[in-house]
Amino acid sequence: MDSEKRKTNSYIDKFLGLVENVGNKLPHPTTLFALFALAVIILSGIVSLFDFEVIHPGTGEMIKPVSLLTVDGIHRILLNLITNFTDFAPLGTVLVSLLGIAVAEHSGLIGAVLRLLVLKAPKNLLTFVIVFSGILSNTASEIGYVLLVPLSAIIFLAVGRHPIAGLAAAFAGVSGGYSANLLLGTIDPLLAGLSQEAAHIIDATYEVNPAANYYFMFVSTFFIAAAGTWVTEKIVIPRLGTYTGSEKPEEIKELSNDEKKGLKYAGVVTFIITLIILIGIIPESGFLRDTETHSVLKSPFLKGIVSFIFFIGVIVGIAYGIGAKTIKNDNDVIKGMNKSMETLGSYIVLVFFAAQFVAFFNWTNLGMIVAVEGANILKSSGLGPIPLLLSFIIISSIINLFIGSASAKWAVMAPVFIPMFMILGYSPEVVQVAYRVGDSVTNIISPMMSYFALIIAFVGKYDKEAGIGTLIATMLPYTFTFFIVWTIIFIIWIALGIPIGPGAPMFIN
Repeated sequence: MDSEKRKTNSYIDKFLGLVENVGNKLPHPTTLFALFALAVIILSGIVSLFDFEVIHPGTGEMIKPVSLLTVDGIHRILLNLITNFTDFAPLGTVLVSLLGIAVAEHSGLIGAVLRLLVLKAPKNLLTFVIVFSGILSNTASEIGYVLLVPLSAIIFLAVGRHPIAGLAAAFAGVSGGYSANLLLGTIDPLLAGLSQEAAHIIDATYEVNPAANYYFMFVSTFFIAAAGTWVTEKIVIPRLGTYTGSEKPEEIKELSNDEKKGLKYAGVVTFIITLIILIGIIPESGFLRDTETHSVLKSPFLKGIVSFIFFIGVIVGIAYGIGAKTIKNDNDVIKGMNKSMETLGSYIVLVFFAAQFVAFFNWTNLGMIVAVEGANILKSSGLGPIPLLLSFIIISSIINLFIGSASAKWAVMAPVFIPMFMILGYSPEVVQVAYRVGDSVTNIISPMMSYFALIIAFVGKYDKEAGIGTLIATMLPYTFTFFIVWTIIFIIWIALGIPIGPGAPMFIN
């Protein structure tokens, strides 16, 4: 049995090694995104020469490829080169978040908390806690990407494990587990609204509520956290082996009296901030709720979560620094912010070219055309309901490699598939959850995912020779495992006919 297991692991290692080697033989990620952008320009010109068009299933609008190899296209590139970069959503999110986090790190707060965590937490549960925390953090995904992912690498390094394994575990939870959670997030009402509009094609009175997938999401959280833990422990950690890089782990020693005092100061300030936030969101007329709808999901609190990361990081970091005597004046605070910006040079360069590629791809309509054509092929396949739903999960995961936005893809796919499955007797909520499963599992291997470039930069901190191949090879086992686990859960759910959310049946008349 052991020899069979080693043989299986050997095959997996060889396959992942091949993926990594091929991927890393590609040019530097920055160069690759520049080449992708150039390829999109050329491809748009070629495709536009043919009489090729599709109909948007939601709006009925005719979608044609837009060539950038024209005078207007060249003008558009020249005039928007700067705004493509400055308006690239992850850039501002990362920079502002890290300014706040930098103060907490420079003051020593993060190091002290990590040491406390390492000293107190059971080591056999550490991986599960990281994956589970990643899943919960995707309610406000920026926290997961800019805070939990790099912190998990630091935690793993501190306990003598490979930091990239910790990074991968957190990334798998945050991004691969995007459709699992114990809480509702901002994406839930957005997708529900699109599903409801699509359902009106068949039934003008049908309503899809934002909690339509909650039961399925809740149960999935524990299975995906367990699956992510298993992949990390059984595949990723053995494959990465012992870390031999230059990054030094946080020294694990008992906290000094000054550090304990700093943690007390930070704890008091955190409690006060938490109290203020609760006062702002718990009452129906709370000052952090949406002023018109009084909703929490669309509130300034959730929409402005990056601002909260910044202010909390700065204020709590200063409180700790005063108590621990690591911050003596404003110069120490500014030094911390400056240091964090110095380390982001390569990321900013990479983002410049990644932003151009994403913008060009959107302008040309190539991604939208791929999505519509894929949906039409699946619709005309003639498969039965359950195989068709499973095929729908697969095609959703493939389309996710071309279009990063979950809502943009669903706006195209919902009007095709929801009416089709409603006629077959399946509820819009079931189709939506199938889409969400497919959309989640390939997030972690998709260069179109907004934070993919940031994760590459994090990996590069611990492995100077790492490229896109390293990240994809590390995350592929999570993709396959999450797909298998979620598909099994989904099939069982269909077989038992369990509602997938409050007021969301599996079947309709």
